[in-house]
Amino acid sequence: MKKICVFDLDGTLVNSLYDLADAMNYALVKNGFEPHEREKYRFMVGNGISSLADRAMVIPKGMATDEQKKQVLADFNEYYTKHSLDKTVPYDGITELLTKLDELSIKYAIMSNKPDKFTKSIAAKLFPDNKFAAAWGQRPDFERKPCPDALLAMLAELGFDKSDCLYIGDSNVDVQTAKNAEIDFCGVNWGFRPESELIAEGAKFIAKTADDILTRL
Repeated sequence: MKKICVFDLDGTLVNSLYDLADAMNYALVKNGFEPHEREKYRFMVGNGISSLADRAMVIPKGMATDEQKKQVLADFNEYYTKHSLDKTVPYDGITELLTKLDELSIKYAIMSNKPDKFTKSIAAKLFPDNKFAAAWGQRPDFERKPCPDALLAMLAELGFDKSDCLYIGDSNVDVQTAKNAEIDFCGVNWGFRPESELIAEGAKFIAKTADDILTRL
């Protein structure tokens, strides 16, 4: 049996799509860019906020300048700090799943490309009764996923081997992260990306309910 489950955050543990979309649209409009329909953000998120800005800042004549991007990111962070939990909620069955992991004495943690401060605050506020062994977001000392370095460093810090871990996520980035880390992977079909994306990337198992994850332990 696995000893620790490491979860992606956005699209895996929580549905944060609309808050992310609203924050980026606020920043775009404030800086003279066109906003996007919320659902289009399903395919923009996943590689961190900097990449989200790159994908969202559409300019007909070419790329946005570094200064424009810097201001969009600043306005995004200002808005998201105040509104990150306006619409964000855990997916069905997630809180119960974490409680079952507690009962099985299996540790659980978060590894996200979301900025570290937002990862920690959302985990603390939406899961106050669940004790994550760690909650890591994007940090300056590690490359973003799918680079495996942060995930492997987390496991080492917590005292686990790669074979002890099941990594759970909803996107091709997550599949790639698990592959690069040589860690067993479980996809989920309720997240931002379609199940077909996970299959195309090589996912062998995709959970359709939170309880399905327990069968991979």
